[in-house]
Amino acid sequence: MILLLQRAIDELEQEKVSRDEEKVRYLAEKMQPLQTTGLSMDELQKLCQQLHAKVDVVDEERYDFEAKVNKNNRDIHELHLKVQDLGGKFKKPALRKVRVSADEMMRALLGSKHKGSMDLRANLKSVKKEDIKQEKVMSSEVGDWRKNVEAMSGMEGRKKMFDAAGGGQ
Repeated sequence: MILLLQRAIDELEQEKVSRDEEKVRYLAEKMQPLQTTGLSMDELQKLCQQLHAKVDVVDEERYDFEAKVNKNNRDIHELHLKVQDLGGKFKKPALRKVRVSADEMMRALLGSKHKGSMDLRANLKSVKKEDIKQEKVMSSEVGDWRKNVEAMSGMEGRKKMFDAAGGGQ
């Protein structure tokens, strides 16, 4: 076990050294040493402008690569979540429509504690059909509201309202 760990450490070090050598070689190819000695002020300014333009291009490429990496990381994360959902232990079953009465629901929720029935119609107030007809007749007696306003205006109207409320006895 210790030998395996030692060998893995050695391989990591060799890989790091080879990456550093590759980096130095690449930079030597791409970057040539600048010759600034003996240049006039105009030539130095042109050189600075060229270097600035190259830096802009490199920054744009870096930004593009970062955006691609971030997008790929999001995609990987979403795919990882999908894999977890598909391979997970807990799958949601397809639900079916079931008709259950109120009593059956209460028994299922409360178990044996539920006693009595839940007849929701038993507690409703009974209404006679004659009462409904009387209410319709009363509402139709009101008639035109302007006549009621004219009839109730002034002192006579207030007296009528007082008498109708039972205060005149």
